[in-house]
Amino acid sequence: MATKEELIQELSDAVVSCKKDAVIAAVEKAKEVMEPSEIIEKGLSAGMNQVGILFERGKLFLPHVMMAADAMTAGVKLLEAELPVGTESKKLGVIVNGTVEGDVHDIGKSIVSTMLQSAGFEVHDIGRDVPIRNFVEKAKEVNADMIGLSALMTTTLQGQKEVIELLKEEGLRDKIKVMVGGAPATQAWADKIGADCYAENASEAVAKAKELLVRE
Repeated sequence: MATKEELIQELSDAVVSCKKDAVIAAVEKAKEVMEPSEIIEKGLSAGMNQVGILFERGKLFLPHVMMAADAMTAGVKLLEAELPVGTESKKLGVIVNGTVEGDVHDIGKSIVSTMLQSAGFEVHDIGRDVPIRNFVEKAKEVNADMIGLSALMTTTLQGQKEVIELLKEEGLRDKIKVMVGGAPATQAWADKIGADCYAENASEAVAKAKELLVRE
């Protein structure tokens, strides 16, 4: 029987291999002994982070990243039914989540959406390369409590700031919390633009969202 550490490594390696069948096989195996949230966070997410690092270093290219993301999504889908879902009657909050305009990175943001959903939030994932105004319009449409803004490139970080400025212009800043994340984002950046919080990974995003939105 493989140890948990070995299973986590296998999950991670399967994502890095960019092969969907390898990811599905690893997830099926890990399900016997691991919690779904742990499989996603420690195994699949870790693999995806590794893919991101290899991509930045020029060892993998965009098609590989897209294949790895696709493989990971298939793995997460296998687990979705088993993730502990917040009861319908006690929705923790409504969150609009997306990657800002000019940025086509989707992976980290999708993991965050999945983990927030599994924690009991109502999540509206509006995708990648999302125009600034769309975040605000969607937030108004669904009566969101929070907007999650992902940016994976230094050049698109500015978009996070612009969403906050637009919320102020629309008189919504006091009603809607803003969470920022992505490789170039930092706590210092979040403080500078007046975001409510910064999350380094999916687990942290869930913890910060609960901290800000859940009233005991």
